[in-house]
Amino acid sequence: MTSAVSVREVRDYVGGVWTAPDAELERLPVHNPATGEQLADVALGGADEVAAAVEAAQRAFPAWREVPPQERARYFFKLRDLLVAHREELARLITVDMGKTLDDSRGEVQRGIDNVETACGIPSLMMGYGLEDGAAAGIDEEVVYQPLGVFAGISPFNFPFMIAFWFWPYAVACGNTFVLKPSEQDPLVQQRTFELIDEVGFPPGVINLVNGGRAAVEALLDHPLVQGVSFVGSTAVARAVYARASAAGKRVQAQGGAKNALVVMPDADLDGSLANMIGSVYGAAGQRCLAGSLLLPVGREARDASLEAIAGAARRMRVGDGLDPDVDMGPVVSAAAGERIRGAIAAGAKAGATLVLDGRDVKVPGHGGGYFVGPTVFDGVDPDMALARDEIFGPVLGVMPVASLDDAIARVNASPYGNAASIYTRDGGAAREFRYRVNAGNIGVNVGVAAPVAYFPFSGMKQSFFGVLHGQGRDAVRFYTESKVVITRWPAPTGSSGG
Repeated sequence: MTSAVSVREVRDYVGGVWTAPDAELERLPVHNPATGEQLADVALGGADEVAAAVEAAQRAFPAWREVPPQERARYFFKLRDLLVAHREELARLITVDMGKTLDDSRGEVQRGIDNVETACGIPSLMMGYGLEDGAAAGIDEEVVYQPLGVFAGISPFNFPFMIAFWFWPYAVACGNTFVLKPSEQDPLVQQRTFELIDEVGFPPGVINLVNGGRAAVEALLDHPLVQGVSFVGSTAVARAVYARASAAGKRVQAQGGAKNALVVMPDADLDGSLANMIGSVYGAAGQRCLAGSLLLPVGREARDASLEAIAGAARRMRVGDGLDPDVDMGPVVSAAAGERIRGAIAAGAKAGATLVLDGRDVKVPGHGGGYFVGPTVFDGVDPDMALARDEIFGPVLGVMPVASLDDAIARVNASPYGNAASIYTRDGGAAREFRYRVNAGNIGVNVGVAAPVAYFPFSGMKQSFFGVLHGQGRDAVRFYTESKVVITRWPAPTGSSGG
């Protein structure tokens, strides 16, 4: 099954107007990862394109911040209805451009809509707090939250729709203006999303789209009018984004990489949890920052049972075009990603891990140009191996048995990453011990993808997150506002002028 999307030119949306890219800019072809066919042509904008978008956002800010929060929320009610009406179209665009299955894409679209719905509550989310006679008799004190100006968001390829919605709806609902730079690898769903944003009728410049690569990112980090930056990507880039933007005095929330462990206790309900585990490891072909990539079974019995169950289920998975409803796992995002993942599999085998299931040579009939890597399972992974330490960002699971819950927690905490960790157990005491002691931002108990709903923050620790306040919900509102303390005395003091 192939897409019906024709090659198109990707454009910027600046100041409420669609702009064609400069003919002199370097261009990058965008491919359907299931077929290899070219879908689009994206120009890699740089400092000039970013400056135009930021300046448009800055011009829009003074008037937008004065719009009452309840009125700002009405724009998001309209956007929500448009996204719901077009969600199947948006999901298909994600699948065609990124590769994940249509069911995965539908879930991504719904997660984005959830954030828009949460941002509709901005009149409550943005409320401050106060106290009569807070400082002394007759003196009232309150905290109010106010917008700061222009913010920027840099979103990754693996969730080309959803992750942008962790950021800009909250920023804009709070009274800021925004510039979004989507991934240059799969920009089509944001093109369509901004067509819907344009239909909503936000004032020109309130929300802007600029396409580009590294030069565009650096221009956003350096622009003096940008007050803060939201980023999701690899740890190396997240660290660099944080260092560069914070050195310039900007607010930064930068989500990095991960090496997420799934701990399987001896009492785990494997029959009931298997589908959940498989979804964690192989959903979106393992290209998720919450993907489980390291299995830590506690004890020999748990190791034997979980390895047999997961390897068996992985062998039965159908790999192919994500638009095919009978497919369980789609391609990886690019030919380069496929080569990198196959290289990591080869390195793992060379390091001495046992290759139980090898996905390097998977073939999909009729899709010879696609970027497919099949489900892969390693047993006997040692803590010193790259398979145990490094994020592969592909459909590769390493099994590393441990002797006890204490050992499992120690292994999780030894990782430089701290994005997520999950435990499978029927023992409430073990679950409580795990959630209390593990140093990871998102904890799952019998849940393999510990993804917070929109009104909770998407957390992260250690080298998985650089910053203080996270995306989504109240954390996002606090990130995109400044708190101001107002102290008032009533009645106003009076005095005599004397003589």
